[in-house]
Amino acid sequence: MKEKILIVEDEKDIVKMLDYNLKKEGFRIFSVHDGEDAIDSANKEQPDLIILDLMLPGIDGLEVCKSLKNSNKTASIPIIMLTAKSQESDKVIGLELGADDYVTKPFSPRELIARIKAVLRRMKEKDRLPEVLKIGDLTIDFSKISVAIKGKPIELTSKEFELLKTLLNAKGRVLSRDYLLDNIWGFDHAMEIQTRTVDVHIQTLRKKLKNESKRIITVKNYGYRFEHED
Repeated sequence: MKEKILIVEDEKDIVKMLDYNLKKEGFRIFSVHDGEDAIDSANKEQPDLIILDLMLPGIDGLEVCKSLKNSNKTASIPIIMLTAKSQESDKVIGLELGADDYVTKPFSPRELIARIKAVLRRMKEKDRLPEVLKIGDLTIDFSKISVAIKGKPIELTSKEFELLKTLLNAKGRVLSRDYLLDNIWGFDHAMEIQTRTVDVHIQTLRKKLKNESKRIITVKNYGYRFEHED
């Protein structure tokens, strides 16, 4: 499934241009127009990347960047800032706060798309799990799609394995139920019964992981994360 991008921009013409060009590249796009909604949407939707304008009504882009990078739920989401030439000092501050790249207005869609792809490529390289991962008594072999506890194989369904892999890939970051539904099942998550799908699979996965099930942490009213450390 193609990456999901959050556009945070209050200029409608720019949003329209970005929406059109990024969708042409196959990205899934959603947008908000102020800083408060940006923080809320990033937490709820867990996008793969955020395009963040620095000049926003209310909470400005730098404050949004700082807030997102200081939260465990959103710290690992890459951010590309949109800046004006007059905001040279803000670029430096944004990068120091944890933004991954910036593009100066006016910009061409081709330049931004190239930067988006480069940032996502770097993130995939950084987040790539080893072929065989050992955590506590767990051994996960991604090439063989197999899991063992103390060397003894356990049987997981394809969805259970994908769920475990997705939680592991997040490296401790909290993933919402909506994010898990979207990325593993591809559901439209409007229905409560579909949200329960995640909880049921987590429950059966925990049973199969036995003592290692303690590593799957429930975050009340939000979702789940996987604890790598003992």
